Amino acid sequence: MSTPAKPRLAYIDWMRGLACVLMFQTHCYDSWLGAEARKSTFFMWSQLGGTLPAPLFLFLAGISFALVTDKLRQRGADPDQVARTTILRGAEIFGLGVLFRLQEYLLGLPWSPWTDLLRVDILNTIGFSMMLMGIVCRLAGGGRGRSAAVAVGVALAIALATPLLWTTWRLRGLPWPLESYVNGVHTFKQPQAWLFPVFPWAGFAFSGLATGFLLVSDWVRRREIQAFALLGGAGAAIVVVARGFDHHPRQLYGVYDFWHTSPNFFLIRVGLLLAILLGVYAWCRWGAASWGFSPMIQLGQTSLLVYWVHIEFVYGRFSLLPKRAMSIGGASLGLAVIFVAMLLLSLARTRLKGRGAELAPWAFRPRPTTP
Repeated sequence: MSTPAKPRLAYIDWMRGLACVLMFQTHCYDSWLGAEARKSTFFMWSQLGGTLPAPLFLFLAGISFALVTDKLRQRGADPDQVARTTILRGAEIFGLGVLFRLQEYLLGLPWSPWTDLLRVDILNTIGFSMMLMGIVCRLAGGGRGRSAAVAVGVALAIALATPLLWTTWRLRGLPWPLESYVNGVHTFKQPQAWLFPVFPWAGFAFSGLATGFLLVSDWVRRREIQAFALLGGAGAAIVVVARGFDHHPRQLYGVYDFWHTSPNFFLIRVGLLLAILLGVYAWCRWGAASWGFSPMIQLGQTSLLVYWVHIEFVYGRFSLLPKRAMSIGGASLGLAVIFVAMLLLSLARTRLKGRGAELAPWAFRPRPTTP
């Protein structure tokens, strides 16, 4: 089990656990609800909540990447060693993403097309984003402040370029497996919103990277509570400003797709992530998460495992319930079963490997000794 003794460590796992729960509900209702239930307001809100898990995982990958990078620097690693370590870690996660796609393809035979092997999924993007972060941090050089500023610039550049790379600036000359990493086109004529290309998704990782470098700064270490409050306030301000831009009568882009490519929606989600960060930090420091065992922290510590396994029991060959055939009540019962089963699996994993064991390389979680 996990005891959140240090808020600086606990909030990362708690947020990752929150992402797991939001992911469970999104996938369960999307896979199992029947036609009539899919027309309901309930389903609409469940899928709206589904816009947060992927940004949360990427944002936390960026924060944890900054923590690990800072720790390596404190131990005397030179810039090349830091870059090599982080880039190789990203490559490992990218490889796990490829392995996951191979598993899904084999389990889906004889119906799964071979092109599914090259689908851009969340693990692929997390690994690729980490490799990009390693390269950018090496090129940026300098201290935490400079690295944070560069990360903010990269995140904004990715967000601003996304609408163009999905439409008028599409790299049509690239083979589709490569173009898919830019805009998620896959084998189709148009980019697909259900995939996870670098644009815009890597922007959340760089947003987390900037946040992480701020969190390890000397100023924040001396004024931790005030710093988290400022980050939460900045998140609220970003949401207000982005909504204002969205409602402005003049737009920058000829093709405007708020839910999929809009920089305004990207900024709104970044603002929400910062607000969630403040709330989770407070919950882990003063709330029930600090009292003892926390299911959310437990799930967060084994997030890759529960992601990997639950997919097969929700979308795959071994789905617990009939797909596209359930009522809201029936699907909710299935969701409860998935949550309990994944929590038990997580507990079994940590008990097997020892307290605090980790199977979440996508988050690049620092060891518990990290201050």
